[in-house]
Amino acid sequence: MPDVTFKVYRGDAKGGKAVEYAVPISPGMVVLDAIHYIQGYLSPDLAVRWNCKAAKCGSCSAEVNGKPALMCKSRLDSLPIDKPITVYPMKTFPLIKDLVCDVSWNFEVNKKIPPYQPIEKKPKIFQDDVDRVQEFRKCIECFLCQDVCHVLREHEKKAEFVGPRFFVRLAGLEMHPNDGADRSEFMKNTAGIGWCNITKCCTEVCPEEIHITDNAIIPLKERVADRFFDPVRWFFRKLFGTK
Repeated sequence: MPDVTFKVYRGDAKGGKAVEYAVPISPGMVVLDAIHYIQGYLSPDLAVRWNCKAAKCGSCSAEVNGKPALMCKSRLDSLPIDKPITVYPMKTFPLIKDLVCDVSWNFEVNKKIPPYQPIEKKPKIFQDDVDRVQEFRKCIECFLCQDVCHVLREHEKKAEFVGPRFFVRLAGLEMHPNDGADRSEFMKNTAGIGWCNITKCCTEVCPEEIHITDNAIIPLKERVADRFFDPVRWFFRKLFGTK
């Protein structure tokens, strides 16, 4: 099979540019295979983060032909090879070198989320409850949803908005039938859920096909709206002194 041209970003926080490489391809190859070929035979100093090569560790996140994707899950036979395939680092996070970004901001956000608080009298758990929470636990923390989110990517609201990944985690806690914590104040003020305007771009790039918008963000928005903006509920809370 003919060689395919890859344009791979080379550089660091000070600047850089895309460099072209001709890579021989074979059936079944993915973009990460091509990056490994470049690293092994053409540019040994190419920096790339990867681990499992099975779409389960979330390490090899990048932007392939302009779209956030796992390089290990981007098959070459699904891409047009008559023109260069571009591979760039995720734009939303600070660049360390070549294809490697500093994603540590996400782990700092995770520490702020109020943890699971078990209730004393545990209700009977039905299979629907398990299935609903299980979807959120499929997240592999690739941060592609964070990368594509325009609130973080274009508007850089990292101080005011936690991003879709952490609404998935919040949904997993909030919808757990044995959890008794009230995170509505956190979701409204610290997590900034009001910034999300439901473009569903996070759902489109999720490699685990989690319905981030429909099953996590929208139900959380409804909880916040009920708690803070529903006048009837506000009246009864005032009347009975409940939250």
